[in-house]
Amino acid sequence: MKPIALSFLLFLSLSVSAQIGPIKIVTRSDTLRGAQSAERTVYDINSYHLNIRIDPENRYISGENTFRFTATQDFKRLQFDLFENMVVEKVVYKNQSLSFYREFNAVFIDFPEIIKKNAMEEFIVQYSGFPIVAKNAPWDGGIVFSKDKNGKPWVNVAVQGVGASLWWPNKDQQADQVDSILISIAVPDTLMNISNGQFKGKTILGDGYTRYDWFVSYPINPYNVTFNIGDYVHFSDDFNGEKGRLAVDYYVLPENLEKAKIHFAENVHPMLSCFEKWFGPYPFYRDGFKLIESSHLGMEHQSAVAYGNKYENGYLGRDNSGTGYGKDWDFIIIHESGHEWFGNNITAKDIADSWIHEGFTTYSEAVFVECRHGKKAAEAYIKGLRRSIRNQEPLVGTMGVDDNASSDIYNKGANILQTVRTVINNDETWRNILRGLNEKFHLKTVTTKDVVDYISKESGRDFSTIFKTYLDYAKIPTLEIMELERHTKYRWNTSEKNFDLPIQVKLSDQSEWITLYPSSKWKKLKSKNSITVDTDAMYFNINKK
Repeated sequence: MKPIALSFLLFLSLSVSAQIGPIKIVTRSDTLRGAQSAERTVYDINSYHLNIRIDPENRYISGENTFRFTATQDFKRLQFDLFENMVVEKVVYKNQSLSFYREFNAVFIDFPEIIKKNAMEEFIVQYSGFPIVAKNAPWDGGIVFSKDKNGKPWVNVAVQGVGASLWWPNKDQQADQVDSILISIAVPDTLMNISNGQFKGKTILGDGYTRYDWFVSYPINPYNVTFNIGDYVHFSDDFNGEKGRLAVDYYVLPENLEKAKIHFAENVHPMLSCFEKWFGPYPFYRDGFKLIESSHLGMEHQSAVAYGNKYENGYLGRDNSGTGYGKDWDFIIIHESGHEWFGNNITAKDIADSWIHEGFTTYSEAVFVECRHGKKAAEAYIKGLRRSIRNQEPLVGTMGVDDNASSDIYNKGANILQTVRTVINNDETWRNILRGLNEKFHLKTVTTKDVVDYISKESGRDFSTIFKTYLDYAKIPTLEIMELERHTKYRWNTSEKNFDLPIQVKLSDQSEWITLYPSSKWKKLKSKNSITVDTDAMYFNINKK
């Protein structure tokens, strides 16, 4: 993260839970973005009506958003969020303009009277401006203004991490998802707009613009709200899933229609079948599932997944695992759709816990490999992902300061889950845990503790120390082994002294694997034979002396 200026409030902070990682400089801007402040928690957001016009040629947005909320306590002041390069023109409450002031990307408004606890009220934010343009979406964040091969505007959204308030005013915090949103976006008549949820119709405005209305009937993260403006063509089919008929819609550029029909058929229905088996019913049946061609690589926008993998299998034709198992399916379709369960259905309260989104979703790639090629192939795929893990920072970041933590949340997160599955050693129990997580935390926001406590309860084993070791410390555990003349000594070398991961080993004169239970103290194995440690499905280092 980039500090705004040293003249503002700065303080040094170590990550929570005694994490071993680099010292982070935290700014006032970070806390305004990430904290559960009083000005944010005084109201619970119920619904939005985002009603805007987008001018692709001038890269300009104008319009308004209606906030409907319930007061959680008596208050007079609240915070909403909109990037400071965007102009707040007016805030209207009961037909009168309210005073407001800005601090970085936060906007504070004062009501003329006390809003009483449990009162349901609304206000309208009128705004306009030129949103930040993404230079390297989806990694840097912003609006992607591009052209298709025929020179027509093609505009997409990629704001995860940087914040949805980059382009629209909202309560930009994952802890309070809005219950529903009506998205009304007017675009030039020659173009279409595809957003989240159910299509409610279009209105020709008569001034060269047409408004497209979309309604999201489920809770949604702010960064998941999207638009996709382009010269799209549409085709659809149905998926017969665990909850009946699921509408599946596709929006692609005209020149890609025929190959999209073939490519999507090879990936989407197999993905839905596999993920419903392992994770439970698709979470958003009323709103359907959409796959929308985008000018950037992809993003997990709820019920409106952005797709830009050029109709290739793998990750732009590559296999991230190096095993070959990632070459017969489209990485973006599988990974971004996996987020419908982990990230969109189950949502981390704080982005510091983003490993919940990315670790489980990267693990969903292995689940898809398992559906196609079996359990051993899935284990190999997960192990292959280790080659890009850096182990330089903890996976859980600093809470309340807009801290995304480490890029290891993807592949290291998946390897942690594979390790936990191996300890449980019961595939049906593990599958029921994954399904149970999506049922218990359906449309809810969670913390790491919520997830770990659930896995511990349902497995019958306390996994808190194992998760703490892998999540809160940068370095992974090392199994130290000393092969002596008459016996072998072994122990865990970890930052967490109570680390209790059992391991599988094989003696050189035996064919069967046996289980050892190392601790931080040396233990003895009475054998003159060398030992082999199974690390195929469990993630740790080995140091033989």
